[in-house]
Amino acid sequence: MPLVKAGSINVNYEKTGSGEPLVLIPYLGADQACYAFQVAEYAKHFTCISVDLRGAGLSDKPAGTYTTELFADDVAQFMDAIGLARAHISGVSLGAAAGMWLAAKYPEKVITLSLHSAWPKTDPFLRTAVEGWQLIARALDSVPEMVIKGIFPWCFTPELYAQKPEYIDSLAAFVRGRPVQPLRLTYHHRDGAPSTVPAFIGDDSLLTSIGRVLAARLTAADQEAIRALAGDLPAVWQAETTTPADRQRIARLLLEWVTV
Repeated sequence: MPLVKAGSINVNYEKTGSGEPLVLIPYLGADQACYAFQVAEYAKHFTCISVDLRGAGLSDKPAGTYTTELFADDVAQFMDAIGLARAHISGVSLGAAAGMWLAAKYPEKVITLSLHSAWPKTDPFLRTAVEGWQLIARALDSVPEMVIKGIFPWCFTPELYAQKPEYIDSLAAFVRGRPVQPLRLTYHHRDGAPSTVPAFIGDDSLLTSIGRVLAARLTAADQEAIRALAGDLPAVWQAETTTPADRQRIARLLLEWVTV
C-alpha cells in the first residue's frame, strides 16, 4: 500500500488493473478495502485506484474540521501527486458526496462521475439517521461496531440476515479486521455549524487503538495465550527499562497476532 504526499497530508492508496484510471472514494468510516469485492471485476476494465480519505485507513488523521469539500480537495491533490490529470470518479455515500464536490470544483479532472447512495442536501430524515450512528459509535466507543450494528441493517435485507447469517458474519469480520478508525466527538463545518456526519480522526493513543482491536478480535483463549507470551503486558509496557523501541515491537507483535 503506497503512501503519497498530497498537499499537507500523506494519502494511502491501492492501485491494480489496467485501462483508463478509475478513482474509488470510500464511504463513511471505511478505508480503501471497502471496494475489495468490486475491484477484482473493475480491474479487468480499468486501472483502479482506491484511496483512504484523511482520517481513515492508513492516511494521515490530522485534527481539525472535515468536510466533503475538503475530501474533494484532498482527492484532487492526490491525483496531482501521482501524476493523474483526469480519471473516472466513483464514490459510495460519503465518497459520492466528495465526488460531487470534486466534479463541481475540479471538472477538468473528471472524465465520468459514478455516484452510489449519494445525497445532494441533508434533510431532517438523513440528519436523524446519521445522528443515530453518532450515538451508536459513542455508546460502543467503536467505529467498526457502529458500522456493523448501525449501518449494516440499512444495507442488507432481513431475508439475507435470516438465510445467510454466515455471510453477514464474514462481512462483520472483514470490517473488524480493517485499521481501527479513531473516534472524535466534536465536528463542525467551516462556518461553525454542527455537522450531521461524525468525524473519525486521530486522537487515540496506540494503546487505546490496540485495546479496541483486541476487544473486537480476540477470544478469551487468545487473550490467555498472549498473557502467557508477553506476561503482564501493562507492567511490561510501563516499566522504566522498556524502551520506545520495545513498545513498538510489542505493538507490532500484537497487531500481527490479531490480523492473522
